[in-house]
Amino acid sequence: MPCYATQKWFDLYPEDTLSMPPMPAGDRSDTPKSSWYIHWQLPEPRTDWLEANDQVRPLVRAYLASISFVDSQVGRILNALEKSPYADNTIVVLWSDHGYHLGEKAISGKNSLWERSTRVPLLFAGPGILADVKCNQPAELLDMYPTLAALAGLPAPDGVEGISLKPQLLDPTTARDRPAICTHNKGNHSVCDARWRYIRYLDGGEELYDHNTDPNEFDNLIADGKDRSQFADVINRLSQWLPKQERGLAKGSSQRILEKRADGVYWENKKIDPSQAPQ
Repeated sequence: MPCYATQKWFDLYPEDTLSMPPMPAGDRSDTPKSSWYIHWQLPEPRTDWLEANDQVRPLVRAYLASISFVDSQVGRILNALEKSPYADNTIVVLWSDHGYHLGEKAISGKNSLWERSTRVPLLFAGPGILADVKCNQPAELLDMYPTLAALAGLPAPDGVEGISLKPQLLDPTTARDRPAICTHNKGNHSVCDARWRYIRYLDGGEELYDHNTDPNEFDNLIADGKDRSQFADVINRLSQWLPKQERGLAKGSSQRILEKRADGVYWENKKIDPSQAPQ
């Protein structure tokens, strides 16, 4: 932040023709208070600031311009590869840092366990890999190492936690053996399979979303006051994948660190007052 790109990339996205992300009012009303803790105080502006300063559309436009600029740089690399003697025996993988909120869920930035912040592009191309095919199975970036090892005919070393995606690259309908897990500080996790996302926070707060009917995660199916019994099997199945043992913070940790202590929850070593609005 801010999103910098030269004018030619902004010109691709005239402000009056932008398609804006869906941001229904009150989308945070059914999420636990602790959903705020993992982004309690951040340099990225909140949605209410963006709206008050007429910056929602400029942010979306700048973000799109920045993405197109980066895409053009990827194109330069691929064009050079195509002209090289290695075009036919090179495996290309494209991925990114985690996703970015542009006002959804009342935040901008990427400190969350929702779809917007945990989903990234992950593309494989090269010898023996199907072209122009999409796979809807969950995956983790940890899977890249064993996948590349399998594609290259090399053994994956002991201790690699990911699962090879080669079966999905050969047949995108192949089911994955486990869901994808994402952690944001100790005690905060999301677990998602091809349909569901289950989130549990460090104080026990929970969320559950059905991507078949709610791909934007607007409706927390197990919010306070709702009947969660109908989703007991889903919750039990996904919660089995929550980490059983979690290590403490690395010594000297300070930036974007959330910690539960005996007297409350601390963000970057400052105690959170739940009665105050997050900054």
